[in-house]
Amino acid sequence: MSTDPLSAIETVTFDLDGTLLQYERSPGTVLEAAFERMGVDPLFSVDEYYARYDEFAERCDSMDELRADCFAALAAENGYARLLGRDVAAAFSDERDQSNVELLPGAARVLDELSCEYRLGVVTNGARDAQRAKAAAVGLERWIETMLVAGHDTPPKPDSEPFIRVVRALDSTPATALHVGDSLETDIAGASAAGLDSVWISAGSDARGYEPTYRVASIDELRDRPWCSDANGASESGAETR
Repeated sequence: MSTDPLSAIETVTFDLDGTLLQYERSPGTVLEAAFERMGVDPLFSVDEYYARYDEFAERCDSMDELRADCFAALAAENGYARLLGRDVAAAFSDERDQSNVELLPGAARVLDELSCEYRLGVVTNGARDAQRAKAAAVGLERWIETMLVAGHDTPPKPDSEPFIRVVRALDSTPATALHVGDSLETDIAGASAAGLDSVWISAGSDARGYEPTYRVASIDELRDRPWCSDANGASESGAETR
């Protein structure tokens, strides 16, 4: 990670979900709809699904396969038939449209501005088909030069490899790149492991032992370039730095 406050940033990479875009209907809402559609009580919580998502994303090639295997495992662990979990996954897929996503408020303006100054990329975990469908739905190709869905050709975040691959694809180096994300465990830890500076998007949460280089409350604060510091390392934007 860069220690020179005046080192020039050339490349900015982003997480996808929760950083640049969001579903118009949350996964929790869709899961409730799937249970209702099947006429069953909830077999597991959306938090249980979140906790196992990356595990199944690493070994499944599609979003439908990921959900089917994950929901079957969660159902079995909670005392239900695995087949019932797969049926709920099918109902979830019928309810969920991967193109039913939207950019977070301020994201388009930030991408417009940063793409004029920096080379931009995306490093995201998840199923390849789902992540690429979401990126296409909001037109990320207008700003993003390269996107890597970690967990397939590389290990998932927080492994350092996906970050290094994207930085290299953008003809940059970790010393002149930074990563923006909303997850301490995957984005901040992974960027740090790869030698990148990081920007954590979080409104009020504690860093819990992780050390993001910068912290902002919303993506719109990136317009102030918190990594552009004076000789004393003081952030021009006023965003919190370590």
